[in-house]
Amino acid sequence: MAKRNLYLNNTPVDEALAVYMKALEGDVKPVREEIRAEESLNRVTAEAVYAKYCSPLFNAAAMDGIAVVSERTKGASEAEPMTLRPGEDFVVVDTGDPIRNPYDAVIMAEDLMEQEDGSVRITQAAASWQHVRPIGEDIVAGEMLIPSKHRIRPIDIGVLLAGGITRVEVFKLPTVAIFPTGTEIIEPGQEPEEGDIIESNSRMFEAMVRENGGVPHRFAPIADDYEKLKNSIAEAAKTYDMVIVNAGSSAGTEDFTVHILRELGEVYIHGVAIKPGKPVILAKVNGKPVIGLPGYPVSAYINFENFVIPVLRKMNGETGTAVPVVDAVISRRLVSSLKHREYVRVKVGRVDGKVVASPLARGAGAAMSLVRADGFCVIPQSSEGVEAGEPVKVELYRTMEEIDHTVVAIGSHDLILDVISDLMPDLYPGNYLSSTHVGSMGGLMALRRGEAHLAPTHLLDEEMGVYNVSYLKRLFSEPMALVKGVDRIQGIMVQKGNPLGIRGVEDLPRVSYVNRQRGAGTRVLLDYKLKQAGIDPESIKGYDREAATHMAVAAAIQGGSADAGMGIASAAAAMGLDFIEVGPEEYDFAIPVRFLSLPHVKRFLETLESSEFRKRVEQLGGYGTSKTGQILYLDEVKG
Repeated sequence: MAKRNLYLNNTPVDEALAVYMKALEGDVKPVREEIRAEESLNRVTAEAVYAKYCSPLFNAAAMDGIAVVSERTKGASEAEPMTLRPGEDFVVVDTGDPIRNPYDAVIMAEDLMEQEDGSVRITQAAASWQHVRPIGEDIVAGEMLIPSKHRIRPIDIGVLLAGGITRVEVFKLPTVAIFPTGTEIIEPGQEPEEGDIIESNSRMFEAMVRENGGVPHRFAPIADDYEKLKNSIAEAAKTYDMVIVNAGSSAGTEDFTVHILRELGEVYIHGVAIKPGKPVILAKVNGKPVIGLPGYPVSAYINFENFVIPVLRKMNGETGTAVPVVDAVISRRLVSSLKHREYVRVKVGRVDGKVVASPLARGAGAAMSLVRADGFCVIPQSSEGVEAGEPVKVELYRTMEEIDHTVVAIGSHDLILDVISDLMPDLYPGNYLSSTHVGSMGGLMALRRGEAHLAPTHLLDEEMGVYNVSYLKRLFSEPMALVKGVDRIQGIMVQKGNPLGIRGVEDLPRVSYVNRQRGAGTRVLLDYKLKQAGIDPESIKGYDREAATHMAVAAAIQGGSADAGMGIASAAAAMGLDFIEVGPEEYDFAIPVRFLSLPHVKRFLETLESSEFRKRVEQLGGYGTSKTGQILYLDEVKG
């Protein structure tokens, strides 16, 4: 058995970065180069840039009309119009024409009464320098156009050229070599087999390098071969300004990176107190920074932000950009380790004047949580976590303007939420839907705590045989509305062809099952059906195995780790599974009446009632929309 790397430390994040930046001080410095001004977009200026010329270069007409000597127009009025003669009293000018002595004003063409003999009549005297752009009005020769260490914008290019600057000195873009590693990885486009992982991290790194002022060069994946990886890193450290090695940074038997870097150069940090992403390597080879990033996508992303970006900014002369941070309350309890600074991905929205952060999946491999996230909630090292409703700091990816126009939905999962989320900003620009999936009961409790605008729910009252109404009446003291969503078919999802011959809930004790989380409406329905059939839940293998969405249940079955699971017909169809119908149910939206008047909630309801929504839902299959959008006010419901 190969020897494991047991040299992982737990250095605090800020300390690790400080140690590394100090180690790079003598080697990593911005390099200057001169480029054409029109090609300088997003480049960082190496020094302040000063105007060569004034703009305008001369006194210029700001309007079409005639240039006059203002003194000679005194006395003109509507009661006593004044006649001006061409060549003697005025010259015709167009916008931008020079205004030469003795002329010092422009009268707009719209204010002139032209005469047949070429003269004009005016009814108002011209003020001195009226409608004239004086020399240097915009730019004065010798004044600073843009400061040093400034990222050049499109408007900056226009100003540079107007000020006579055709070439500008900027910091050279650092070149970055990127090495994906691992025998198990394959290139995108290749057909994966069992054990294969499609390599995607390096493409993410390429984009992040470009976004942060670098030039990436991504190499083909390198298998777990010590000498090949060593030679590749050594060569790259001669040619490129920075090297990134992805995967192989942890303590596995084939995690060679740290040993190679110790052999080639110096390792300053191996392991930081961050979650996810502990096994990061901060090293230097041939005077070049070499950073080893973990293989899990979320870990890789977080460590890139914490360690790669600061080095890139040092190389391209930037002083750093502050991340927008907002005060929020967390929607559910988060337990954290005392050993790490933890980055929790969250959805964010404003409800009742407070910003609410709803946690997403926390796994290091949950790349989609990064896509769905509005930002990070950072739990400091030495903290055991936060309780629901406690204040937290959130580093934002979105603007507060977007967040203020976002409908926050917490509750049961359904594919129609994705449809609404996609349609809403298209139908009503500037309005968004943010949804997190905690099950129907979890959503209603979040709604009661004031952490959401609405809760998708499909809770069956076992005694009354009706959906949702009784739960809302029992849980809420304020006026509530139940907005009808869709009728959908619940059933048992099984492998294509139903090889185990599953007919209904009575067959579940003989197969492996994957369940929904506690409080989910689908789980409530299953328990109801099991009770009707006289089946003990404990007799079902996998009853305690939980998945957060219908698609997650379907994926487990499709992947072969479970034989069956309760879910909706559209999820089964999406994953190519067979579906055994159990019965219809009502998937609705619980909304406090006071929220119905909010503009973005109105847009949500209008999207729900739109023909575009119905068309998309029909394409999914397994839904009924005859009652969609109807509002049931619970104070009007008897019983």
